[in-house]
Order: sequence, then C-alpha cells, then structure tokens
Amino acid sequence: MAFTGPIEDRLAIRELIDCYNDAVHRRDAEAWRATWSENAEWDLLGHIVTGRDAIVETWLGAMATFSYVGFSATPGAIEVDGDRASARVYVRETLIENGADAVRRVEGAYHDQLQKISGAWVFTKRAYSILHDAAA
Repeated sequence: MAFTGPIEDRLAIRELIDCYNDAVHRRDAEAWRATWSENAEWDLLGHIVTGRDAIVETWLGAMATFSYVGFSATPGAIEVDGDRASARVYVRETLIENGADAVRRVEGAYHDQLQKISGAWVFTKRAYSILHDAAA
C-alpha cells in the first residue's frame, strides 16, 4: 500500500484523520462521531464494536477513565479506489489515568477502511493494534 488515488480524496482522508485527532484532544463526542459511518466496525485490540452509536458509547467510557489524553496520528499509507479507500495510520497517545500521576505513552497503528458517503469520507472499519506501550 502506498499513497495512491486522486489527491483531492487523499487530502480529504487526511483531514478526516486530523478531525478525529482534534476531537480526541477536545473530548468532543459529536465531532468524533462524525468521523464514523453508521454501520462502522471498531476493532480495539480484538474487542470488536459494531455500529456508530455503540462505538461512541465505548469511546466515551474509555475516555472517562483518563484525566488527560493526547492523541496524534500520521498516515503511513492512503490508497483510494473510487468511493472506497484503505489507510494505515500510526498514532501516539499520551495518557494519564484518573487519580494517577504516571504518564503512559503508547504508539499504535490503525488499519482503516473508508468510504465516501454523500461526498464525505468516513471510517467504515478501524482496527487498532499497539506497537509499543511505556510508562514515563
């Protein structure tokens, strides 16, 4: 996989990834929700959640366990084929659990499937895996 397909679509997908990042930093559930398709699937370390509402509910529960979440992502590949695309996205997370002082730094990767629906790109499937997990 590489960076292939129309540049306009690749840019729109990059902006979707950036919107996802921004929503995590701001803990904005509605903005984060808007990045997913209605029937999306989120594979979070083998725990599969299906449907946008269930995905958002799971995310809200996870976010509630942290006093701070920093999240940034860099695409390693975006491949567009018509109104469908796949991407590999590397992420860095800085996490502080509620009531803790220790900082946890996690690096991971998302393997994504996307679709252009009504002119906008959204995630239809995100599969997350941890590449490295360390406490500072």
